[in-house]
Amino acid sequence: MVFLSHVCKNRMRPNLDIPARLSVLNQYCFLWLIRIADQKNFQLKSKGDPIMTQVNSDVIIIGAGPSGTSAAALIHQAGFKVAVIEKEEFPRFIIGESLLPRCMDLLEEAGLIDAVKARDYIVKHGAVFLTDDQRTDFEFGNQFTDGWGYTWQVPRDDFDHTLATAVEKMGVDIFWRHTVTDADCRADSATVTATGPDGNPVTFSGRFVLDASGFGRVLPRLMDLDLPSALPRRDSVFTHITGDRRPAGDAAGKIWICMLPENSWLWIIPFSNGKTSVGVVAEPAFIDNLGGSLDDKLSAIIDMSRPAADRLADRKPDFPARRIDGYSIAVKTLCGDGYALTGNATEFLDPVFSSGVTLALESANRAAKTLIRQLKGETVDWDKDYAAYLGHGVEVFRTYVNAWYDGALPTVFFSDKATPDIRSQICSVLAGYVWDMDNPFVAKHEKAVDKLAQLCDMRANK
Repeated sequence: MVFLSHVCKNRMRPNLDIPARLSVLNQYCFLWLIRIADQKNFQLKSKGDPIMTQVNSDVIIIGAGPSGTSAAALIHQAGFKVAVIEKEEFPRFIIGESLLPRCMDLLEEAGLIDAVKARDYIVKHGAVFLTDDQRTDFEFGNQFTDGWGYTWQVPRDDFDHTLATAVEKMGVDIFWRHTVTDADCRADSATVTATGPDGNPVTFSGRFVLDASGFGRVLPRLMDLDLPSALPRRDSVFTHITGDRRPAGDAAGKIWICMLPENSWLWIIPFSNGKTSVGVVAEPAFIDNLGGSLDDKLSAIIDMSRPAADRLADRKPDFPARRIDGYSIAVKTLCGDGYALTGNATEFLDPVFSSGVTLALESANRAAKTLIRQLKGETVDWDKDYAAYLGHGVEVFRTYVNAWYDGALPTVFFSDKATPDIRSQICSVLAGYVWDMDNPFVAKHEKAVDKLAQLCDMRANK
């Protein structure tokens, strides 16, 4: 019994406060070992000291970002056992910091919104699009769809850590610093092999795998599912700065999108911690043709925009500028026997309308609900119930991304010919409500945007 107490105290206490008195400890360890044996759960969380290598659960989720944790929350609350595998230790830096109001519905449904509210992030009431001599504001409170009128700007290291902590408090096990090396997904079972922080292999067995690994794209790489994006290659250079001269009042939290030459643009995203995210999206040649370091390039690009240069005149970088090359990517399929892809493991389009986290949460929500039905014994059609649904939203955003870069959308944005009703319908798309089929700019997105741009252009030339 002394041996058992030693094992429990040092190896097997991921979520529990073990009593200090030896007699109670021995009794508790005995019961705990029985519980583990009953569950056939022969492993321990990475923050301890793993001594066994088998983990059994109903669902295996790869990735503890917003997509993985929100899916885990929904599945756990439905009564199923979830194991989340995460390669890194949180908090960790990641880009993609501006949410959309649709995120609020999804966080609320997953039971995570109160944890996020408690972080006191700066409120985002809308978006501002600017050239040197034009400006247009979209207020999320003035939109067509009955949805949230605000959201948040979030430092992702803190936001992702907040969600993961909330999910752990629900009782979900997250296996930190575990790197997936193999996956075997079948119609009735799935096995994922990972390397733990001690270098030893850990086998995760379950009934289904959700890949929410983001740009890690674990299953697409292992299963040869990656496809090049149909969008032209664009790169991003970014940093965080202090010294941002923010507007007053509710305008302080709005994202700024500043248009630049050669189809490039600059984002300005303020945080409640006093820092501001600043970055450029451009074709590689636009960045490469500028001299100096990445910091020099980014500084020169900021100065190309008069509104950005004025606002950020006192800027001081928080860290050296970083570059992401060719961020857009696609996949051959979103789902198959024993697995489904969610979040950026599916397809990432472009950051111009801040759709990344929204699509991550939406895909997680839809995949989790479809999977819960399947685990309960219902017959589901993953292509119809999940892939087609998610694909519609992606295609709506794709239309708006293409229209941004071909000039149609800026024509609409800066035109005084678009009626308030039309602007409210477009605003709902910018708020992430791209599944509202009552909105003509969703239901007939490609034709609606193109025809409106032509109309605004014709009226402007009269």
